[in-house]
Amino acid sequence: MADTRVLRGGLRFGEGPRRAPDGRLFYSDFYDREVHAIDLATGEDEVVCAVPGQPSGLGWLPDGRLLVVSMTDRRVLRLEDGGLVEHADLGGIATFHANDMLVDPHGRAYVGNFGFDLHAALAAGGEAALLEPGWTAPGTPLALVRPDGAVGAAAEDLKFPNGTVLLADGGLVVAETLAFRLTRFDVAEDGALSGRRVWAELREHLIAPDGIAVDPGGGLWVAPALQPFAFHVEEGGRVTRKVETSQACFAVAVVDGTLVCCTAPTSQPEVVAGARLGKLEVFDL
Repeated sequence: MADTRVLRGGLRFGEGPRRAPDGRLFYSDFYDREVHAIDLATGEDEVVCAVPGQPSGLGWLPDGRLLVVSMTDRRVLRLEDGGLVEHADLGGIATFHANDMLVDPHGRAYVGNFGFDLHAALAAGGEAALLEPGWTAPGTPLALVRPDGAVGAAAEDLKFPNGTVLLADGGLVVAETLAFRLTRFDVAEDGALSGRRVWAELREHLIAPDGIAVDPGGGLWVAPALQPFAFHVEEGGRVTRKVETSQACFAVAVVDGTLVCCTAPTSQPEVVAGARLGKLEVFDL
């Protein structure tokens, strides 16, 4: 039996949960191609905008304007009064679908991407193929988008850079999903990354870290993608707590003491795009 309760069902595939400046939880639904906002207390949910290129990572500029990753056309969009406009073109950096995103307090966006056609690889060989000894995912850059929309590479050769967070000490941690690890960087005043090192190795726990979120009490909450849990992980890789979800967990957020999990039976579009099996599940921390 799951530890969580279902706040909202009927999603296709929820991702990118983030606490908005107005206190609500924003999230993307890949295959409905919509960004939603939900009140965690009442469950009241509204569509914020439609993203034909498939929305993923979310964040806000210092002035409150929403940024949204448009996956399949590899762009970051900005929500203005007149609708969505292009904020940045990631075509020169992302080697496949753009994905999760962190927008820092200065308005700089760090954006990951698949690096290759993961869904085709899973359709051909299943999850077991990714666990074969010696198999290595193609490396791809993590993009850095300046507040004015200028794009560069923040780091190279990451294995499916995914969820990204800023730690209390100013460090930045990226989930390298297909390396089964969390990787830390130091952040310079201009947003440049250096000092790359492993924050946590997670392969022994079969945690392919997807979305991640900072726990205000210390450590990170990690969505494992391959398992129906959210894991609390400390630096060094020790798992100190797990919360069981009703199905595989792909993204997490911590909002006012509540752990929010985006769950689905699988990430494969041929299964979830045509059904409404995705859920937002919550757990009181």
